[in-house]
Amino acid sequence: MAILRSAHRLPLAIAAVGAVALGLLTPAAATAGIRYEPGAPGLGDPYFPDLGNGGYDVGHYYLKTAYDPGTDRLTGTTTITATATQNLSRFNLDLYKMNVRSVRVNGHPAPFARTGERELEITPRGGLRRQSSFTVVVRYDGVPETLGGPIIFDLPYGFLHTRDGATISSEPNGASTWFPANDNPRDKALFTIETTVPQGLKAISNGRLVEQWNSGGKDTFLWREDRPMATYLATASIGRFNVSTTTTRTGIQQLDAVDPEVASDPDSLSTPGWTTRATDELAGYFGPYPFTSTGSIIENNFVPPLNLDNAIETQTRPTYQKQPIEKGVVHEMSHQWFGNSVTPARWKDVWLNEGYALWTEKFWAEKHGGQSAQDAFGALYDSPPPIPPGRPGFWDVPTADPTRDQMFHRSVYFRGGMALQQLRHKIGDERFLLLTRTWLAENEYGNGTTEEYEALAEKISGQDLGRFFTTWIHSAGKPPAW
Repeated sequence: MAILRSAHRLPLAIAAVGAVALGLLTPAAATAGIRYEPGAPGLGDPYFPDLGNGGYDVGHYYLKTAYDPGTDRLTGTTTITATATQNLSRFNLDLYKMNVRSVRVNGHPAPFARTGERELEITPRGGLRRQSSFTVVVRYDGVPETLGGPIIFDLPYGFLHTRDGATISSEPNGASTWFPANDNPRDKALFTIETTVPQGLKAISNGRLVEQWNSGGKDTFLWREDRPMATYLATASIGRFNVSTTTTRTGIQQLDAVDPEVASDPDSLSTPGWTTRATDELAGYFGPYPFTSTGSIIENNFVPPLNLDNAIETQTRPTYQKQPIEKGVVHEMSHQWFGNSVTPARWKDVWLNEGYALWTEKFWAEKHGGQSAQDAFGALYDSPPPIPPGRPGFWDVPTADPTRDQMFHRSVYFRGGMALQQLRHKIGDERFLLLTRTWLAENEYGNGTTEEYEALAEKISGQDLGRFFTTWIHSAGKPPAW
């Protein structure tokens, strides 16, 4: 497993005697002469500086939740196993507006405070030594809120309500709407997700369904994702689903869950087949499928006025809001490599997810007898896709740093894909595919930045690509020629 990168900002040192006076240290820790400091309340991402928290790395989340669509209320107990990366007097978790009932650290009650809408500030009974493992248990409840704003083209995201339950689309900052987290893509962890719902409903999550049971008129579903996952990729879709299970040709377990309203559409029968084919075939281009399960969730039962036609690359099991088409399945399945296995270290690097997924759509078509990727992107160069009103023009957004509110601008997708195709054209098919496979292998289950990708491209191609990347991804304006 690749080393996970988790940076944090170090606050000014606090002398032990001062820390006792401030209530940050126990007297025993002070007499031991150990200097403890609070973990940073944010990891300083350029777009979301307050998301994530410093001073620790999460190894495992156990999310135990119960949701009742009739009351719209979620109750939860999240158990987090983590390792301190500094001597910690205090640390934070991200949890959006939910009511916190209790916190325990290493089995002992711990004082906590809410600072702002997301920050949960926790003070353990004693300081946590650097490199020590610790466990946090948070009990909480409330009505999860849907997020909005300009980030996703003014569409709602996060905890989305449906007529018979809910579906969760957390990218980029919605994970904390339903569980306490170190909500930054640099801190990836293993997940166990246990969800209890009224009898007759199902709860579909990431990874493998390892157990389900009925008790007291309620059904519980236990899922386990045994490969590292960023918090924004965790999901739980609750409702009435038709569920099918199978195995791909290469032996990957597959589970597909389809809203019954969508299941009546003949095209819905195609999604499992497209998923199977993409899981196996993309592995031939990019390297082995990085997870132990695959599948899909198709949801169409939103509470009015929601009428969404979107998709999200939730790990191992992409979520489609309405019936997808083949290229949509290929796009989301490519994210299992680009975004899920190798995750952006900063949200400004999201073009490495979306540009590669868009490029994969065109490459897939080329490999299956359609238009070549070069011609497809050439046509887009001549006639870019339309941009919604009020957004910057297609060529006005620098792909590798689009700003927070434009991070899912169509330029990030389509111009990002064009840049990759032009790189393929410039360095040749063999080197481009070698670059792609090397990037995925060297950063598997970890994170990557644009600068690291550029350096690897220059190393593998043996070319100086500085001007190329400046023109195609770092600058606004239409490149001079296709």
